[in-house]
This record gives sequence, structure tokens and C-alpha cells, in this order.
Amino acid sequence: MIHLFKELFSLFAVFIALFLFGMIIMRAGLLPLGGELFQRNVHRFTDKAWKGLLIGTVATAMLQSSSAVLVMTVGLVAANLLTFRQSIGIILGANIGTTITTEILVLDLSHFIIPLLLTGLVALFIPKKKAFSIGCLTFGLACIFIAMDGLESLAYPLSNLPSVHTLFHFTNDHSFTGILIGAALTGLVQSSTATTAIAMGFMSDHLLTLKSGIAIMLGANIGTCITAFLATIGASKHAKLVAFANIWLNLLGVIIFLPIMDVLVQVVTSMTDDKMQQLAHSSVIFNTICSVVLLPFAQAFARFVEWVHTKSQTY
Repeated sequence: MIHLFKELFSLFAVFIALFLFGMIIMRAGLLPLGGELFQRNVHRFTDKAWKGLLIGTVATAMLQSSSAVLVMTVGLVAANLLTFRQSIGIILGANIGTTITTEILVLDLSHFIIPLLLTGLVALFIPKKKAFSIGCLTFGLACIFIAMDGLESLAYPLSNLPSVHTLFHFTNDHSFTGILIGAALTGLVQSSTATTAIAMGFMSDHLLTLKSGIAIMLGANIGTCITAFLATIGASKHAKLVAFANIWLNLLGVIIFLPIMDVLVQVVTSMTDDKMQQLAHSSVIFNTICSVVLLPFAQAFARFVEWVHTKSQTY
């Protein structure tokens, strides 16, 4: 049993590492293009919160990483190229844009894995910037889908281990545990997408309920704040406010949605019967509602964050 436990968790770690490797490779190709576009247009699109939301959404969808967008935003604020209040719209948009990744994950593209790998390898050896970007994108996507297939195949054997089986049942009965697991796992792997992908793999084998998957997804939204917070170490107090605003946005969203999770479950189950799509749609609904509802109060929210962290001097 101990040998089986080690073998399964070793494979689990390998697939998570492959997933994160795919994400990093994909971003390596997208960052030179999307990052340059983001920084070139950020000033023009941040005079109004709704414009910041748009550029945050588009940039995050292009880079496939809310953390990357937030880290760049922290850097711009630290360099006094952007004010904290201008960053609020970007933060709201980044939370929406990151849901594009989870929607891509639910597509059945396993039969494209080999073509994506071959295309990526060939493009990586072409000495042109755009070809390199395409190579990174396709090769990274292939790695991600290989990892997804691997995580799904491990779901059932992992569930047969007594300790894991007990944890699944406890999580299914206690949503708050799912939130803690999602936050802790995301803080560990530094990717809310990877955490959501793990939940999708277990849900596809009916080991986790939709409500538990949503709880893990909510926790992942909290855990992903850690990356932006780490980027503020040694930065100015205004740059740190960006990370605090992101934390408050996700914490308040989880607090509001936790009592109405059953309603969210009913909504997404009425949209599709596919478990993975249900979780992906839940992520879109949660992040979009949180950002859109807060958008009219963006400046008031900024003043709230400034008041709390200036008063407590948590810099």
C-alpha cells in the first residue's frame, strides 16, 4: 500500500509539473507580444475603471495568467507609471480574463496533442519572433492537455487510497474544507488554473461533487493572490496596495458566494451536463459577477483599501 501511495503521488506530481511547465512555455511565447501590447496601451485605457477592466481582461486572456498581468501592474505602480486607483480596473479585468483558460481546458483536444507537439517543435527552431511564439503556444498547449489526461487517469486509483478517499468525502460534506484545499494548493503550485484542473480531473470520475469543485475553485481564487503579493516585497506602499486590493476582491467574492453556492450549482447544471464544463462555467460566473458588480464602486473600493491599509500600516 505504501509503495502504491508513493507511485501514485509521484505520477500526480509529474503531471502537475508537466501542466505548470506547459503553462510557463505557453506564456514565454505570449509574454513578448501580449506584455508589450499591455504596457504600451495601459495608460490610454486606465483613465476609466471600465477601460482598465477591458485591458485587464484582454491582456490576461492573451497571457493566460492573471498573476503575470498583476505582477506587471505592480511593477508599473512601483515605477510611478500608474497610480493605484488606475490599477483597480485592471485587477477586475484580470479576474475575468483568467477564466478563459479553464474554458479552454474543457475542450476535448486530446487528438490534437501530437500535431501540436510537432508544430511546436518545428516552430521553435525557426529563428523568427512570431514563429517562436507560435511554437511556445502550441508546444505548451500540448503539454497541458497531456497533463490533463494524466490527472484524469489518476483520479480513480488515487480515490481508492483510504486517506484520499476520506478526504474526498469530507470535502464533499464541508465546503469550507474545499476552499482551504484550493487556497493551499494554489499557494503551493502558484497556479489557480492547475488547481482547477485537478478538481476537474476528480469531478470527471465523479469523486468530487460540483459543489466541492466550486469550493476548491473559490479557494484557488484566494490562493492565486499570493503571487502578486510576493511581487510587492520591497516595493513601494502604493504597489503593495495593488496586491491588497486583489486579496480583498477575492476574499469578499468568496464570502458573498459561499452562502449561495447551491444557487450557483443549480445555474451551471442547467447549462450543461458535463462536469468539467460546469466547473469552468462556475469560474466564469463567479469572477465576472464579482468584477462587474464592483466596477461602479471601483473608486470607493480603492479608497476602502487605502483606508484599511494606511490605518493599519500594513506595508
